[in-house]
Amino acid sequence: MDWSEWKPFYLRIVREMGYSIEEDRKAAEVLRALLLEGDEYLTREELGAVLEKRAYVFGAGPSLEDALRGGDFSDGTVIAADGTTSALLDQGIVPDIIVSDLDGRIPDLKIANDKGSFMVVHAHGDNVEKLTAYVPLFSRVLGTTQTEPLDVVYNFGGFTDGDRAAFLAEELGAREIVLIGFDFGEVVGRWSKPNLREHSPVWESKRKKFAFARELLGWLEKNGRAKVVWLQR
Repeated sequence: MDWSEWKPFYLRIVREMGYSIEEDRKAAEVLRALLLEGDEYLTREELGAVLEKRAYVFGAGPSLEDALRGGDFSDGTVIAADGTTSALLDQGIVPDIIVSDLDGRIPDLKIANDKGSFMVVHAHGDNVEKLTAYVPLFSRVLGTTQTEPLDVVYNFGGFTDGDRAAFLAEELGAREIVLIGFDFGEVVGRWSKPNLREHSPVWESKRKKFAFARELLGWLEKNGRAKVVWLQR
């Protein structure tokens, strides 16, 4: 999904969610400066070189833990959406790629990064402080934004960490994208936020995010090159 395709979705999202386009743009500039200063950034070509034809994308829905038990994902690239990194580490799985706006458990993201996970860090108007505090801690980082892309900060489409991870896999050349833990129901999985200790009833802003994520993944199914598979266990 290029910027011209993403822009109508983005304008709807900022309108309905009450976000600031200008703050999103400022966040992208902050992330760009941090990446260039640290010289640990990745290009899309470098990250694309590690992606296999099958990508397993892990979302934080309540079905995640059952799907992980006994699962074998060694025949593809494992992509964790933010907080699912902690669930994967609990099962002895180090993600190949982590897609995060830094809302997950930072110590677990750092552990995974130190063990080899590539980081895809997303900038938006609400996480500038986290970008400044945590991006310098990581190595092998590719930056993303939800506004116009910059030279080393990309926009592949997608809104939440989970659907952005699927759009990333599509853009980098996956031929099959297997979605795991994408429930979009009335319950928010406990891996969604560090302060959740158990599954929680969905709240209104999360419900809106679910709706956008479901719509965007539907777009990807119809318009992307990759086959999208929803894993139910």
